[in-house]
Amino acid sequence: MSNINTTMLFSLFAAFAAGLALGAFYFIALWQTVQRLQSATSPARLMLFSFILRIAVVMAGFYLVMGGEHWERLALAMLGFIIMRKILTYRLGPQNAIETIH
Repeated sequence: MSNINTTMLFSLFAAFAAGLALGAFYFIALWQTVQRLQSATSPARLMLFSFILRIAVVMAGFYLVMGGEHWERLALAMLGFIIMRKILTYRLGPQNAIETIH
């Protein structure tokens, strides 16, 4: 019984860590895309392809983390994703965007 709980705990921790990684990928890629918009020859195309790539990677990641019918893993991965969003918003938010422009 203890082995089952340890295995489940590890898989839930791994799902949370995967959510953090997926969130980091998504929001750092978004930040990079926004930084490149001014110099892009076609900003709309850049945004569209970036969005498609980011969504495809994150959705595939969530699907793999979920592993079929494990909604608990998906919930923890989404929590990790949201936490990473908060962290990166704080770190790269408006106060740092002004410094980047100058």
